[in-house]
Amino acid sequence: MKYCSILFFFLIISNPLFSSAQNYQADVIIYGGTSAAVTAAVQVIKMGKSVIVVSPDKHLGGLSSGGLGFTDTGNKEVIGGLTKNFYQRLYQHYQKPEVWQWQAKEEFGNKGQNTPALDPENKSMWIFEPHAAEGIFEDLIKENNVTVLRDEWLDRGNKGLLKKGNKISQIKTLSGKTFTGEVFIDATYEGDLMATAGVSYHVGREANAQYGEMHNGVQTLVFQHGHYFKKPIDPYLIPGKKESGLLPEISAEPPGEKGSADKRLQAYCFRLCMSNHPENRIPFPKPEGYDPARYELLRRVLVSGWREVFDKYDMVPNRKTDTNNHGPFSSDYIGKNYSYPEASYAERKAIIKDHEVYQKGYLYFLQNDPSVPAEVLEAMQKWGLAADEFTDNGNWPHQLYIREARRMIGEFVMTEKDALGRTQIARPIGMGSYSLDSHNAQRYVTKEGYVQNEGDIGVHPDRPYSIDFGAILPKEKECTNLLVPVCVSSTHIAYGSIRMEPVFMILGQSAATAAVLAIESKSSVQKVIYENLKAELLKYGQIVSKPQ
Repeated sequence: MKYCSILFFFLIISNPLFSSAQNYQADVIIYGGTSAAVTAAVQVIKMGKSVIVVSPDKHLGGLSSGGLGFTDTGNKEVIGGLTKNFYQRLYQHYQKPEVWQWQAKEEFGNKGQNTPALDPENKSMWIFEPHAAEGIFEDLIKENNVTVLRDEWLDRGNKGLLKKGNKISQIKTLSGKTFTGEVFIDATYEGDLMATAGVSYHVGREANAQYGEMHNGVQTLVFQHGHYFKKPIDPYLIPGKKESGLLPEISAEPPGEKGSADKRLQAYCFRLCMSNHPENRIPFPKPEGYDPARYELLRRVLVSGWREVFDKYDMVPNRKTDTNNHGPFSSDYIGKNYSYPEASYAERKAIIKDHEVYQKGYLYFLQNDPSVPAEVLEAMQKWGLAADEFTDNGNWPHQLYIREARRMIGEFVMTEKDALGRTQIARPIGMGSYSLDSHNAQRYVTKEGYVQNEGDIGVHPDRPYSIDFGAILPKEKECTNLLVPVCVSSTHIAYGSIRMEPVFMILGQSAATAAVLAIESKSSVQKVIYENLKAELLKYGQIVSKPQ
């Protein structure tokens, strides 16, 4: 009996994931619960190393399982590796008759499916329900025996991260747990681990002059989508009387000089999963402190004749939506997220709640206010929150759409020209292809005395583009064992394309591959030999470049 106890103790302490009840150790420590965190963790396991995912989130997958089911893909031919496998798994999921509970499969048809001519056996599904995506992420974690600790928040104070020189040795969470590893990966939307490690980063928009760009900085009177006021709308509480004050949701600050730098961020919102099935919808809830006067600007837009309310109710299976912002006044909560990246956890929680109250009020107004035009009011009665999604959160998404927060200033900064496909990338580790897409960053009063939005940009790349290895690497003098696949090193406008969920998954896999190679070669992540990295990425199906 004594021998068995000693043997059991020996087996436990030799487990790389064990130290004590509060102390954990693995080759790679991933902080975050996003889609990038999952692909990174799976890749580490596939390459034979140990990994722990330290997730502040209870639900894995970030936006991919948090309502963004109408995937922003761009050119699907540049999506490979574990990312492509994720969407292939979704295709297989929707071949099961039992998953079509609220709609016949034939009614949905082939929307969201993709069958490349050269790969007819590997069909993919790009449009999906939140719970289906979360199920795939959980399957990947279980199949690969990945250790995940949830609801664990990095201690962002002085004692939350230990460095020896320019190398992270340990991180600590608010619960008191510590995590020791050879390499760390920050896979959060906020870049908290990166910032706590003392790595340089940027928040806000750079001036066009800084990197020789055209679409960065303040973009007054640039209208590339429909998210602006097409007709003159009076911004004042009493129309025509400036002294009466501004309506809610309009800033009194001047917009700034075109092309100049500022600290403003493109707006956040929740990507809602809504349903128009009578048996699977619940009415939009009336939020706490609801005041219809808050939506007077929306009322004036509707009075002007605007009727595009339903243009981004993008359908996903089972008569549900991925509902996104659309138009001059919509679900984007413009100007209310500027402090989010640097905010404390308590402050962020309050900002997220404020976004929820705003967006719930917006929906409640459209569905209930008698001032809403009859045709809009009648159409809104057909919609509600999907009753079978986000069931532990009042059917509301668990993830706010953090379109942009911190962005690392690393070894290589991706700029507008890179993301437009106009440069040759020396060390490609994955590809993007979506438009350089920024949502509005402010709502202001023009010199003519009308309300207008600013910051909305949509510029198509000339071709799919590669992302440089240096974009996920901090400067070596700052940190030698950290990789950052989400808050990548890029300008605001280049990030507008890179920030798509498939790209985050791609970069997560590439970051994990680099992490394992650094461990095996006993080198810094910056000194990983690129040709070796490229060979491994290609081995695992990653697509890093296309002929120019």
